[in-house]
Amino acid sequence: MIADLKPYPEYKESGRPWLGQVPGHWSVRRIKSVLREADCRSADGSGTLLSLTRVRGLIPHKDMTDKMHSAKTLVGYKRYSTGQLVMNRMQAWSGMFGAGATDGLVSPDYAVFDVLGGHAIKLVLERLKTPDLVAQFALESKGIGSGFNRLYTDRFGPIPISLPPLVEQAAIVRFLGWANGRLERAIRAKRKVIALLNEQKQAIIHRAVTRGLDPSVPLKPSGIPWLGDIPQHWEVWSFVRCTIERADYRGATPEKVESGVFLVTAKNIRRGWIDYGSSKEYVRASEYSKIMRRGLPRKGDVLLTMEAPLGHIALIDREDIALAQRIIRFRLHPDRLLPQFALLCLNSPYFQNQLHERATGSTAHGIKASKLPQLLLARPTIAEQKSIVAQVAYEYAPLDATIARLEREIELFREYRTRLVADVVTGKLDVREAVAKLPEGTAPDTAEEPADPIDETEPADEAAAV
Repeated sequence: MIADLKPYPEYKESGRPWLGQVPGHWSVRRIKSVLREADCRSADGSGTLLSLTRVRGLIPHKDMTDKMHSAKTLVGYKRYSTGQLVMNRMQAWSGMFGAGATDGLVSPDYAVFDVLGGHAIKLVLERLKTPDLVAQFALESKGIGSGFNRLYTDRFGPIPISLPPLVEQAAIVRFLGWANGRLERAIRAKRKVIALLNEQKQAIIHRAVTRGLDPSVPLKPSGIPWLGDIPQHWEVWSFVRCTIERADYRGATPEKVESGVFLVTAKNIRRGWIDYGSSKEYVRASEYSKIMRRGLPRKGDVLLTMEAPLGHIALIDREDIALAQRIIRFRLHPDRLLPQFALLCLNSPYFQNQLHERATGSTAHGIKASKLPQLLLARPTIAEQKSIVAQVAYEYAPLDATIARLEREIELFREYRTRLVADVVTGKLDVREAVAKLPEGTAPDTAEEPADPIDETEPADEAAAV
């Protein structure tokens, strides 16, 4: 059905070069005729704190992966009611609009709008995220550098928007719900396979770092909860005894700039690698020595996130980086622990369980540096560590190849969905006949695709506002 979609039979000029042609029966109006700002503030700060995310829209802040926020009081925060629409002024240029299913309070730096004239909020939201409008929001945003630009209502309201009649809006929303449901089911099926493959990888790690490669070797009690018996010739050491240097980069948050030295934050550190594409922040090269005064990074150093999220581990693979707060860097003793073997141990269930057992905090789950010497690991000889790392890599190879292929397929599904939604809500594709063929009572698939923790985190430049 999706493949059979065609353009509308008739188009007209919109009067705006960037907007181009629109279906002949659609209207072109200013955004302020569709959305009206509502600025109702909380006098006592009571209510649920809500945060805008790219994946799940406007959700309770407590449900976010990164729960940290700096506000001491919610007095003066804006009230949000279901049925309204929210814009993050500082990120409008990147399409940060959303709505939620919960009443609550949002950052004073958000703009809250009532939807006028019976327009379908779901369609309006999708329309505001299309590339043509987002490009206009970027042009109309004002400030110092893209990361600090804000789109104010007096510049947002006059921007033209093309919309279909109300009856057709309902049809488009129904079609997109149906199409999105099909794509979500396909994505979830691939995610389930990836989860099973990752469980298999975890089983490989657990076996390798707790029993080694020789199943016939004599065993002894490890004395570590969640670990059990280990090979008799292995030793149990505190992790910090296997290091020769430890650096904690807490302190004042460095000023972010548009280019310079890449700043690795806790958001960049995944379970096993540094994701340089998930969050891109930079600091001035002239400030580098001050930021890194506690020690410069070296390839093979271990990074551990201390909170929000807790327990993500990665190895440094490039030295032209700065490290942010909530990260500790360890340099390993070369005669005691190999970096790749440390990566396996620290990502294993028995080590992660030790971390989380010693963590504290309600808003942000974290571990204090004073607790680090209590974290134990089972350590074979360096020669055996090399053999284990090589065997794990060999067993990982086909699993990683399959996971990479599935992740790419998911990415293609997402790209297709984004393009389909944009083409439908901008009038490039006519869905009226397709909707007429949908069975009566067809409901959208409302189950959510598992969210990427990085995607759920608010943009970094909003930290001071929330």
